[in-house]
Amino acid sequence: MANIVVKGGSRPPWVGLAAALWVEIAAGNAYNFPLYSPALKSVMGFNQQQLTMLGVANDIGENVGLLPGIACNKFPPWAILSVGVLACFLGYGVLWLAVSQTVNNLPYWLLWLALLIATNSNAWFGTAVLVTNMRNFPLSRGTVSGILKGYAGISAAVYTLVYSLVLEGSASNLLLFLTLAIPILCLAMMYFIRPCTPASGDDSSEHAHFLFTQAAVILLAIYLLVTAIIITVVSLSDAVSYILVAIMVIFLISPLAIPVKMSIFPSGHLVLGEGETTSTDPLLTPSSSAAYLETLYENGDASDVEILLAMGEGAVKKKRRPKRGEDFRMHEALIKADFWLLWVVYFLGIGSGVTVLNNLAQIGVAFGLEDTTILLALFSFCNFAGRIGSGAVSEHFVRSRAIPRTVLMTCAHIIMTVAFILFAFAIDGILYAATALLGICYGILYAVMVPTASELFGLRHFGVIYNCLLLGNPVGALLFSGILAGYIYDAEAARQGSSTCVGPDCFKVTFLALAGCCGLGTIMSIILTVRIWPVYEMLYSGGSYNLPRNLGH
Repeated sequence: MANIVVKGGSRPPWVGLAAALWVEIAAGNAYNFPLYSPALKSVMGFNQQQLTMLGVANDIGENVGLLPGIACNKFPPWAILSVGVLACFLGYGVLWLAVSQTVNNLPYWLLWLALLIATNSNAWFGTAVLVTNMRNFPLSRGTVSGILKGYAGISAAVYTLVYSLVLEGSASNLLLFLTLAIPILCLAMMYFIRPCTPASGDDSSEHAHFLFTQAAVILLAIYLLVTAIIITVVSLSDAVSYILVAIMVIFLISPLAIPVKMSIFPSGHLVLGEGETTSTDPLLTPSSSAAYLETLYENGDASDVEILLAMGEGAVKKKRRPKRGEDFRMHEALIKADFWLLWVVYFLGIGSGVTVLNNLAQIGVAFGLEDTTILLALFSFCNFAGRIGSGAVSEHFVRSRAIPRTVLMTCAHIIMTVAFILFAFAIDGILYAATALLGICYGILYAVMVPTASELFGLRHFGVIYNCLLLGNPVGALLFSGILAGYIYDAEAARQGSSTCVGPDCFKVTFLALAGCCGLGTIMSIILTVRIWPVYEMLYSGGSYNLPRNLGH
């Protein structure tokens, strides 16, 4: 009896995508740091530099994903998700014990390590669902990346709403929620997230399904932003609060309408068994040695003798390094200038953006804002808009004109440079506008990097390459947030004779330095775009991605 192979145009991949959206919400738990960091600071008696170093742990944990990147080629998605569940439970559990004062006098190093472990769950959650769905929908990489990363970006607003309406604005309740609710959610979703055989060509119904999913998340984001504004100006009863949260949940489950519709109105996609073929299969297949050798290459086990035997059969003529657009191993990508240009461009932009995110509560207080939760909701909404918008826009232009996605990264760096200058000079009324601009650009950089890396270096080892690029985030957080911003803030606070700094000078030097970094990022992204333009002309010469024959599931 042949094994069943799920086709990309059928219902199961869409069930998996809908489940992945919930996991991406869970994978945004690191964005909660500004919500509970003030309580952590006051309960434990930390200064600002100690707090920013905890923010560095937050970013290191979230973005150091080399282990899940390697594991995603060796273990099924449910196993990757299980590690994330355990890390989330243990890490946030320790933080809850500290903030709730259930256990007193926990050492600083233990809290730093607990936060790193807690947010490292994001790397396991995000890698499992991103790699699986990028491989399930390889012809729509920008769109899938934008949707998944969009949900991760909007998760901060989801948590803010739950924090304000259900958890009564309590940092202790929030940490208990993260300790228990996220693991339960991911355990419930892991069964549905599985690799499927990708569709072999463009499908009009697939395009419509993506549009529906994008529309659903856009409506969710608007709803969250409007609700965040309402709860800052109006006092709501418990009943109204729970109704607002219930409406949010309805928006979150709406993508399930796609597989439900596909169940009610099946489109007749075939489910192939192993060994079966269709009329679209090639008449000539590779020799047994070629297929065997490909498996050995994938696992890194090909010996010289096996390569020579395959060469003798004509299966392979010469071992060569991959070209841009083909499948790279990690060590092959590391010697490419394009990889390091992409890493530096990402590092300069995302490191600058995460500095603002980690210090958002303190920035709001310095600018005279009493309730800083609205800033987090605004940053979250704009972060989402940048992610999902850049995914759709970049997908349109690569298909229609073969324009590299990195053009959007250049635009993001230019806008961030202007926004940081506005921040530095504390122009009246600029706080919300600059926060919104930085959120959009942060989202663009995050979402565009993902499909760009897959197009330049392939999907076979995408998990580890993607997570290596993500290291730009914690490195930026350490240098820009932990060392630069924390030191300058504490120095200015000491000059004012208080532990809390007030006024534009708290972050002025930091903002000017970040503006310079984004200016350099602009130059580097232009160089990268010029270098890879011919690659995109080759990949999208026919108006659609030239799908490699073997995706290396």
